[in-house]
This record gives sequence, C-alpha cells and structure tokens, in this order.
Amino acid sequence: MERAAMLFPLVLALCAAMASAAVVEHNFTVGGMNISKLCMDSVIYTANEQMPGPTIEATEGDTVVVHVVNDSPYPLSLHWHGIFQLLSGWADGAHMITECPIQPAANFTYRFNITGQEGTLWWHAHSSLLRATVYGALIIKPRNGTHGYPYTPPYDEIPIILGEWWNRNVDDVEKDAHLTGLGPDVSDALTINGMPGDQTSCRGAGVYEVEVEYNQTYLLRIINAAVNVELFFKVSGHNFTVVAIDASYTEPHATDVIVPGGGWTVIRFVANNPGMWFMHCHLDAHLPLGLAMVFEVLNGPAPDILPPPPEDFPKCY
Repeated sequence: MERAAMLFPLVLALCAAMASAAVVEHNFTVGGMNISKLCMDSVIYTANEQMPGPTIEATEGDTVVVHVVNDSPYPLSLHWHGIFQLLSGWADGAHMITECPIQPAANFTYRFNITGQEGTLWWHAHSSLLRATVYGALIIKPRNGTHGYPYTPPYDEIPIILGEWWNRNVDDVEKDAHLTGLGPDVSDALTINGMPGDQTSCRGAGVYEVEVEYNQTYLLRIINAAVNVELFFKVSGHNFTVVAIDASYTEPHATDVIVPGGGWTVIRFVANNPGMWFMHCHLDAHLPLGLAMVFEVLNGPAPDILPPPPEDFPKCY
C-alpha cells in the first residue's frame, strides 16, 4: 500500500507531462525552384520552395514529425542539428551513418521527441553541399512559454540565419573540390535570411530589413548555416548580451560582436539607439566577403544624422 502511495504522484506527474506535450507535424518537399539572385537566374534545391526553409517551432517535451518527399535528383537526408535523439537514433538524418538516404522520388517520415532541451537549433540536408540551400530553424520553447526563460521575456524574437550563396550548382562545387583536393570554391556571397545584402557587385540584390521599437528588448536567434566558415556578427551602434549557446542557457556575457561557428547563439539587446543601422557579418580580416542587413529602430528620439556604415564596414570587429 505504501509503495502504491509513492507511485501515485509519479504517475500523475507523468500523465501531466504527456497531457502538456503535443505532436508538431510538418510536410517537406525537397525539390528544385527557379530563383533570381546576384543578377543571375538559377535553379536551386530547397524545402517547400523556401530559402531558408520552414521554421519548426516546438515546446520541450513535444514530438516532432516531419514527412519528407524527395523531389530532387539527389539522394539526401535531413539532419536535426543538435537534437539529442534519445532512443531515436534512426531519425538523426546523418546520411550513410545512421540511415540510408532518401532516394529521388521516395519519401520518409522522421519522428523524434524533444527531451531536456530548450533554445535554438537548426535542420539541414545531410548530403553533398545541398545544405547550402536546404536548411531552416528549429526553435524549442520552454514548457511554460516565455515565462520559462531565465531572464525577462523579450518584447519580440527574431530568427537570423546566416548562410552562403554560390552562383553554381552546389553539387558541382563539391565535385570540383574532390577532384582538385583544394576544398570548395569561396562562395559568391553571404546571406542573412536568404538575402545577399548590398555588399555585392550586383546592386539591388536584396537586403533583409527589420524594424524594431525604440528602447525595447529583442531576442535574436542567430544560426550560422554557412557551409564551411565561421562568421563575425555585429549590430552597428548597439551592444548585446549572449544568453544561450547550442540550445543551452549560459551566464550572460556582454559583448558587441560574436563569432558563431557551425551552430547557433542567442543574444538579447535593447534597441536604444534610434536610426537606421547595419546588422552585418564578415568572414575574417583576410577575406573580402561580407554582407549587411538594414536594422531600423523606430519611434525613438530623432538622431542628429543618419548614421553611415562603420569605417571598416563590413568587418565586424
């Protein structure tokens, strides 16, 4: 009787957890799409004709189900970067490691539970260099919503996905790298949320723009989806605080620049400097590739002048 009394609260807690969990279901079709970028018309491969691809948003404890149809000519798999995959290793999506790839014209359903993780992750193709265009955010919220954050809930959240762009079929880029042994060619542009910015030779190539309210706190979920590079990232005219790395909360760290590797960082910042500013990233001091997005702080005191780009733009340090 005593043992039954001890087990009863555990059963109730388990039932409560199961009741609060949900099944988050998505349908992805990976196939070709026509796109015009950097003054060129191209065919690229994406999920649901989106670049970045669809954002998966779930709550800790949820089960994620993704039905994938491979409409491309390439065998591929999708990898859920950073998910622990407890008792679901078959769903990890590591091409030729945990599973065989999804063949062209075939389909596969990934199913996994998110346990003990909160924060910002991402998903991407795990075959060839297709992950240069087949990728998206995977955001895991606390069970009790924004009140579960170990800091004051932000006014709003903004996903920022950094990427690379080639003016060639990325599968050909990888094949050439294998043939020469020199690694992939340097990409033709970097992107923020799929846009290459205004630091390219193709004017009007497209700039990602976002408006924020003066003196409000924002959470930026920054994902480095670039294929082979680390990126310096900075918000001109503002400082910020790093609060999470790799889907784990961390001691708050004040800085004005971060270097996300092949992963993700979450920062908080207060939009306390009115005007129009660049949010930009750069490879390193020795490579010319960089990009910027326009970041406009609204409804604050008018700045004396429209701030120009920093003198060393687009370097981020």
